[in-house]
Order: sequence, then C-alpha cells, then structure tokens
Amino acid sequence: MAEEAVLGFLEKNDEISDSGQFAADRGINHQELTNIIKRLSGFRFVDAQDIKRERWVLTEEGKTYAAAGSPEMQVFYAIPPPGISLEELQRKLDPSVFKIGCSQAKKNQWVEMGKQLVTRKVDNVEDKVKDLLNRVQDGEAIDPKELDTLKRRKLIAPQTWKGYSVRKGPNYAPKRKIFATDLTRDNLLRGDWKDLEFKEYNFSAKGQPIEGGHLHPLLKVRQQFKMIFLQMGFEEMPTNNFVESSFWNFDALFQPQQHPARDSHDTFFLQVPSTTKTLPEDYVERVKRVHESGGYGSRGYGYEWKREEANKNLLRTHTTAVSSRMLYLLGQQKKFTPKKYFSIDRVFRNEAVDRTHLAEFHQIEGLVCDRGLSLGDLIGVLNNFFLRLGMSKLKFKPAYNPYTEPSMEIFSYHEGLKKWVEIGNSGMFRPEMLRPMGLPEDVRVIAWGLSLERPTMILYGVDNIRDLFGHKVDLSLIKKNPLCRLGME
Repeated sequence: MAEEAVLGFLEKNDEISDSGQFAADRGINHQELTNIIKRLSGFRFVDAQDIKRERWVLTEEGKTYAAAGSPEMQVFYAIPPPGISLEELQRKLDPSVFKIGCSQAKKNQWVEMGKQLVTRKVDNVEDKVKDLLNRVQDGEAIDPKELDTLKRRKLIAPQTWKGYSVRKGPNYAPKRKIFATDLTRDNLLRGDWKDLEFKEYNFSAKGQPIEGGHLHPLLKVRQQFKMIFLQMGFEEMPTNNFVESSFWNFDALFQPQQHPARDSHDTFFLQVPSTTKTLPEDYVERVKRVHESGGYGSRGYGYEWKREEANKNLLRTHTTAVSSRMLYLLGQQKKFTPKKYFSIDRVFRNEAVDRTHLAEFHQIEGLVCDRGLSLGDLIGVLNNFFLRLGMSKLKFKPAYNPYTEPSMEIFSYHEGLKKWVEIGNSGMFRPEMLRPMGLPEDVRVIAWGLSLERPTMILYGVDNIRDLFGHKVDLSLIKKNPLCRLGME
C-alpha cells in the first residue's frame, strides 16, 4: 500500500524529496500518493511541503502534428515535383492543414504559390516543428525562442505539476493505528471492545446536510410579526377566504361603488362563480341606506346603490374584508366585548409587475375595538407595535381612506438609508362603517396595516420583490437564508 510505503521509507530516511519521483520508482499512482500524504499530514504523521513545477505540454493540435508532421511539411509532401493546381492541393489536404500549411510553407520559402500552379522551391526540407514537439513531449530542454514560436502557434501550453516533499511529523509511527469510530454488536460478542481505541470526537465538524424542508424568509418574518401581536394580546382572525364578495371587500367598508379601486383594471373579478350566494339582508339594507342618503352624522354619497355590484365575487384586495366580517359579528352580540384582532395573509391586486410590485402579496393588519378610543390611543398602540420591530422614530402624516377618518400614513426613519420611509397606513374606522354593523355608539375601532414583503426585503437585503416571492425565486435562497431578528433600524 502507498501509506505503508511512505511510512516505511521515512523510518529509515529523513525525507521524501519528491513525491513524483517516489511514485514513479515504486509504480504508485501519483494522485493516489498525494491523497495518502494529505491524510497522513492531517493526522500529523508527516509534515508535507508543496512542490510546484512548471512544464510545457502539447495541445491537442500539437499532439496531432507531433505524430503526422507539421502542416507546412504535409503541404510540401503533397506537392509533386512537376507542381499541382491550388484547387487539387486543397482537395488533398484537411482544410485547417491546407490553410496553415500554405502560409507557413510560403513563409519558409519552401513553395511558390502561383496563380495557376503551386510548385516546390527546394528539393528537401526538415520538419523542425515536429522535432521540437517530440522533444517537448520527451521533457528535453528547448531554446526559449523556439518555445515561444510553438506557444504563439498554440501547439504547446504551460502545465503546473504539483507534488510534495515529506518528512516525519510529531505523531510519526512506522504504522498508523486505525481507531474505531463505532462500538458494534460484534465487538461486544467477541469481547475485543476492551482493547479498542476510539477516534476523538470532532465537535467542529459539520453534520450531514438536512434533507427536510426549509422555511421561506417570508414565513420567518411572518412568524415574528405573529409573535409580536400575540405578545400584545391580539387574537388572530380567520383569513382562509381568498375569494370575497364586493360587499364585504368594499361596500361594508363604506367604499363607494364608483371608486376606481372597484374597476377591473385594479381588481381581479371572478367569472365562475361570478356572484355571491348569501348576504345578511338586514345589514345589506343598512349599508345601502348609508351609501345613498347617509346617517350617523354623514350625508352619504348621494347615488343609487346597486345590489348587483355588491354581489360580484373577487379576489380580496385587502385583509380589511376579513376585519369587516369580524366587526359585523361583534355587532351582533347582545353584550359588546372589546377585541384586539390581527391577520397576516395574501391579497390580490391587478397591478403591473415590477421590482417593487406583484399582483399577489401579503398584508399585515391589526385593529382594536373598544369603547371611547381616540387618535391618541392609535398613536400609542402604533408606537408600541413598531418599537417591538426595532423602529423607535415614527412620524404620522394625515391621509385619506374611504373607511377611516382620521387617517394617517406611518413613516419611520431608516438609519441605513438615512431617510424617512413609509411603512404603513392607519386610521379610525368611520361611524358610517361601524354603526350599520350594530356596534354601540361609543365603540371606536383603530386599525393599521403594512405589507410583509417590504420589511422582509429590508431584513434580507433583497432589492427585487420577484427574487423573494413567486415562481422565479432561487431555491438556494430558501435553503441558505439565515434566521433574521426584527430590528430594521
């Protein structure tokens, strides 16, 4: 064995000066020998030093010419003493040999290239190229100028040979002891377990790659948002209805039927089933009345509300459609119970896809329903919520939403970008939305929402949303992404 040969040689000698020569003398494959040397070096049985030698080897083209002769020589011998036409000469030779050979033979002044006839200019020639190639192949020393000629013709290429010089290491022994890695049933039956020496456990070694599933970055950040809501005492809303009626998605939120968001350019409407089957009729009548003529301090929109518009099915454009259902159920209770709700799930909008927009994304929404809530309560809850995300610097800008008044856009100062970045929207649900649901007059609802994709992109350094979510996502991103802790400042 190669291992025994190395250790046995070093028992009587100080050094193996050249692993290549050592392998050749003993008929050992050099690659096998280098693997043995690396292993012994890892166990400190030997100390190995790298050896590198540059040498020239023939390219595939060079090997061909070393066997068959150079192109110029092949051209010369293809020309009979009387001469030959250029077309006939071309037919006798390989195209590449003809092209290169004619050029080199003419340069060497071996042939005369006439318009009609190609003739020899000398009687005999010497194929120096073939001779040089064979000398390179045999490892002989070649004049640098001649080497440069072969190199420019791409007939030779440099090759680095790597080997080792080897000396005894601190753990050297004439024979390497094989340590046991497992205690087997056979060891126990034979009784030889008492004499076994076990290999030391390598605590820094990497284990086998996990073949199970991997959490997507969105799922990791989603779980952290969910834990924040739960820590604040919120209850998760059921969000398993991707398909909603226009009534719960728009009308119940006091959003007029002629609003641009209800156009097919912004919303995905269903063809089958195109309309909803049932709606709470008494509630529908109250919503219709407040849209047409107002109430609860509002003048309404002053238009003819159409039931067929409210019946249309669509892919929900926001999770606030879920909030409207939950608030309606609260309004049906005989005794009002304050609630804190949240949801994190997909919504759909008919948008042009680009690096920051998708037609399908995730919305995070939180709401508090209680008596006597004010704008101050909303600002306080928002500061508490976003502080848990690592955002302590907040600003609020007045905004307009059809179903909240007052409404506020939320901005946070991003230390990395050195600027204020919009992170969400918020507001207090309007009486025109809440009173038809049957909620008491002193009950107020504060709510806010943000996307899941934007904070995830910031946390994981993704600048194109299509690299994070959708069919173009690189699976290696999912397998290799680290655990991220929220704290976006």
